[in-house]
Amino acid sequence: MHGPKGGGEAKLKYHSGSFDVIVPGSYVVCAVTGVQIMLQDLRYWDWDVQEAYATADISFKRSEELRQQRK
Repeated sequence: MHGPKGGGEAKLKYHSGSFDVIVPGSYVVCAVTGVQIMLQDLRYWDWDVQEAYATADISFKRSEELRQQRK
């Protein structure tokens, strides 16, 4: 099934402050909510766990959750 604008899901390699497109597409999926995030709107991700997030709040909460799991 294609996402918004028919571009399909992209596969990315996340880095600190940037990402590489591994498989072209128009969106990625938020690791927490499952919502589609258009690549041009993608601002939040965790390069350690290779996850994308839809909002800063979701990113922060997930970061705290992962931090607690590491203890």
